[in-house]
Amino acid sequence: MTKGRVVLLPIPTAGHIMSMLELAKLLHRYHFSVTILVAPVPALPVDDCIATVAASGLDIDFCHLQPVDLPNDFDGPEDFISAYMEEQKHLIKSVVHYLLRSGDAPLSALIVNFFATGAIDVAADLDVPCYVYFASNAAFLALMLYLPTLEEKFNQEFEEMEEEVRVPGVCPIPPISMPSPFLRKKSGRYTCFVHHGRRYSELKGIVINTFVDLEPATLRALEDGLCAPGRRTPPVYPVGPLIAREDGEKNRQHECVVWLDGQPARSVVFLCFGSRGCFNAVQVGEIAAGLERSGSRFLWALRVESDEAFGIPNREDARLEEVLPEGFLERTKARGMVWPSWAPQAGILAHRAVGGFVTHCGWNSCLESLQCGVPLLGWPLHAEQHSNAVVMAEEMGVALQLKVERANDNFVKAEELERGVRTLMGESEEGRRVRAKAEETMAAAKKAREEGGSSLVNMQALVEELLLSSVQFSSVK
Repeated sequence: MTKGRVVLLPIPTAGHIMSMLELAKLLHRYHFSVTILVAPVPALPVDDCIATVAASGLDIDFCHLQPVDLPNDFDGPEDFISAYMEEQKHLIKSVVHYLLRSGDAPLSALIVNFFATGAIDVAADLDVPCYVYFASNAAFLALMLYLPTLEEKFNQEFEEMEEEVRVPGVCPIPPISMPSPFLRKKSGRYTCFVHHGRRYSELKGIVINTFVDLEPATLRALEDGLCAPGRRTPPVYPVGPLIAREDGEKNRQHECVVWLDGQPARSVVFLCFGSRGCFNAVQVGEIAAGLERSGSRFLWALRVESDEAFGIPNREDARLEEVLPEGFLERTKARGMVWPSWAPQAGILAHRAVGGFVTHCGWNSCLESLQCGVPLLGWPLHAEQHSNAVVMAEEMGVALQLKVERANDNFVKAEELERGVRTLMGESEEGRRVRAKAEETMAAAKKAREEGGSSLVNMQALVEELLLSSVQFSSVK
């Protein structure tokens, strides 16, 4: 029997929508009906992300909102998506109001992406409890909430600071490793994060894709209200890791997985850089040189730069013979594979042959790697990935960091990649330490989802709140 209906509002980018789809499946397991509102952006297609769930037979409905005019005046992708979601408010209100009128199930909550805080107003108008689903880690949430306090303490740009940035419950962050949108305080990218963080005090709660044993100090600081002094911190529900499962049979037949079947256990370093990760020809040459010199077995998912949409770089399949150094494939064919298209990342990380992961440090990718006990070598590119890399290395102890020339489009030299791969995959003390910690974290992630585990307990607490907060149409203003 359906306990209630929950409306989810993701933003139309692959990483965010896939993560929220996992929350939808989890809510369905607790007998909630789920309606997912899809806000269309022509240059950001998400049909592939939702097709599998739409065809699954689960009680998860998709409502495609009507297109609205795209913002013309924006300062980067975060500012664009925030403005676009704000323009959707009247459409969101119409759908939620219709669901209240339909009466097929009590409406328990509206759960929105952390860029869609304008929907808080919609929820308030209709007396529907509003939650944010935070698809990143607790450290980034703490940083967002603490931004107004940092504003009061420091007038200068973060890059101009001599001391490390300190946030309650989070390891010190070097100024150069602050999230990309925070590097120009007068930019729309920065001010939109300050705006969203301030609005979180109005929420019923924050559902976050992490787990207690991964970020205990940060979650305690959030619970104690230390990250938003003078403001309310809503309850935080760590229910992760929420990770999309790929088609196992399809994975086993994929050429990358077939190649891995022939490699020794934990011998291969996997390089993959997310839905936005792509490189120019010079950087591709440096990566190739570094891998060749490292002597390590490798699987490299290579995508190259294409055009750009709304400040978000696109990528396309690589023509290997055009972008790789002459003779590279022949010289490394006995121990390496370069794959020029999409690769089943989760399935590859779960393969017994993979022993290390060179990653952009997007949070979904980090969780996929840790769930499989694979340590990381951080090469951050966008968004909050630079601070993620610091937290993964210095606080969680599951990653090493590459020296990234941030002012030079996050360039990494061949010798630096060689050093990082040798350290991660070899018998150095650092390599052994992060491998052991990654194995420990894998066990903790599994425990969190088991009976009595922290994420299961937190999800049950959230479900109880959703049931208590169910709204019928009669309560609409």
